[in-house]
Amino acid sequence: MTLALDIGGTKLAAARVEGGRVLERLEAPTPTHDRGPEAVTRAVLDLLRPLLPGAKALGVAATGGVAEGKVTALNADTLRGWHGYDLRGALRAATGLPTAVINDADAAAWGEATHGAGRGVENFIFVTISTGVGSGLVLGGHLYLSRHGLHAEMGYMRAPNGTPLELVASGGALDRWARERGWEGAREVVRRAAADPAAEAKLAESAALIADKLADLKVMLGLERAVIGGGLGLSAGYIERVRAALGRLDPLYGLEVVPAALGADAGLIGAAGWAERSLND
Repeated sequence: MTLALDIGGTKLAAARVEGGRVLERLEAPTPTHDRGPEAVTRAVLDLLRPLLPGAKALGVAATGGVAEGKVTALNADTLRGWHGYDLRGALRAATGLPTAVINDADAAAWGEATHGAGRGVENFIFVTISTGVGSGLVLGGHLYLSRHGLHAEMGYMRAPNGTPLELVASGGALDRWARERGWEGAREVVRRAAADPAAEAKLAESAALIADKLADLKVMLGLERAVIGGGLGLSAGYIERVRAALGRLDPLYGLEVVPAALGADAGLIGAAGWAERSLND
């Protein structure tokens, strides 16, 4: 049995994983008063402690850039003070377990590759469209990673107006747009879309921006499939809008777009699988 941990900006999740299945899962909020590395590590260890007996390894999916087990926050508001923090070393020392750490979107991509919507596909991208936009690449059947830890960050690709894609196409962007109109947020935009032309246009704009980047990546990398996850990505009609936007382009840019199969467990399953793989290398 392998332990898995998912460290996000708002939530921590820990699980026992075996054979690509989550056997037991615990959750806790990410500390809000202090999101520094030591405080989050303490919270993580408190969450992990009841799951430790019988574990053979620990796999960690962490938001931010990850290089050689060290984590650097890409968004300072998400995990403050994380710059080259040796998370792998800290957790390995505290638990005594062999530990592997990868980015959370990379972990989800690997989970989908081994047990979800990417099984049997040589080249695909996993994209999560939620508060932000994250992604992971599987090329030639292997998870694509860089030595410096910044890679496959679709959310930081530039939109036509020059800003990062996630600032204009994510659920967070829709939240801001909705609240300017006195609405609750992105969920209300989705609910209103069938009857409100402005809401539908905003969702279609987001989907078209995502599709535009997928089209570029398809011809650049030879992608066969895009696996879409996240709260906004899996909301009613969103994937259909992405498919429609791709369909308006030259057939050269055609790409299969499917929903993620593992839901909120993708990162945990992928992190556990990555730790097991690292043990065998």
